[in-house]
Amino acid sequence: MITFEDIQAAQSRIQAFVQITPIVQSNLLNDWLGHNIYFKAECLQTTGAFKLRGAINVIAKLAENGELPKRIVANSSGNHAQAVAYAAAQFNIPATIYAAQSVSAIKAAATEYYGATIKRFALRTDADKAVAEAAKQDGTLWIPPFNHPDIIAGQGTVAAESIAQLNAQNITPDAVFAPCGGGGLLSGSIISTRALLPDAQVLGAEPANANDASRSLQSGKIESLDGPADTLADGAATPSIGEHTFEIIQQVDDFYEVDEVQIAYWTQWLQHLLKLHIEPTCAMTMAAVVAWLLEQKEQKQVLVLLSGGNISQASMQKIWQKDYLLQPPILNASDSE
Repeated sequence: MITFEDIQAAQSRIQAFVQITPIVQSNLLNDWLGHNIYFKAECLQTTGAFKLRGAINVIAKLAENGELPKRIVANSSGNHAQAVAYAAAQFNIPATIYAAQSVSAIKAAATEYYGATIKRFALRTDADKAVAEAAKQDGTLWIPPFNHPDIIAGQGTVAAESIAQLNAQNITPDAVFAPCGGGGLLSGSIISTRALLPDAQVLGAEPANANDASRSLQSGKIESLDGPADTLADGAATPSIGEHTFEIIQQVDDFYEVDEVQIAYWTQWLQHLLKLHIEPTCAMTMAAVVAWLLEQKEQKQVLVLLSGGNISQASMQKIWQKDYLLQPPILNASDSE
């Protein structure tokens, strides 16, 4: 089991390689919702997403022990690919990324810019099989996108860092929200929050069109998607969560499925209100925040982890097919029709 001490060690290990990203607010959104929402802007992280924390932690830990590999391979839908490419370059190790043809063009371009080679496959499952074979070569390290203790520990630094930043302002969150793809960020957030804020709730969200984690939590065993997920939240389109993340995610206080309309809606509104380039994968979490706030009888302090900000032109077109800024965010469900 990963512990908070592992996350603290990761914080120390990766601090020379990652940014301390800011926490931002929208006074207008707070007024509309009647609660205080604090957004951790990992969209401003180097490589544009939280994934760098986990990738750096894996490699830096090996460097500490004098066990650096000759080459690195990884499978990813985009943000992890960029993170591994950048992290490998910091240690002068060649990296190859295995991805589906549907990988975001902008994420693929950034990955190649950081020096990695990309191999594309028809399906994500094909890429996963290919990277498993490549990892069998001598001197090769496979860095999975989420299902690895050191990845989870690295991602857990997002919540730990956020809670410390808010604590310095005498703010104690009542709840921490994170998106869920493979579960690395959510599981790391659970560990950090339980250690630092034992009275706070931790809640997750994923696309209804890629609801493998939700179904897994309901059945008590890891469930997989039947095929490629059709969702704007491409960072959460993983075929299934892993055994390491699932063990921890089962401790989540609540979990929400978000439809595509809500994903587009909140991507538009958060970009508009926060003036940040935010991915649909993390913007969708606001739908879960609002659903949770509808059940609260007192004003709440809510921490939302904005996991990334890498969006392709094609995704932006889909997001803005309809202008949702004509419908301001409100808590009264009957007024939202």
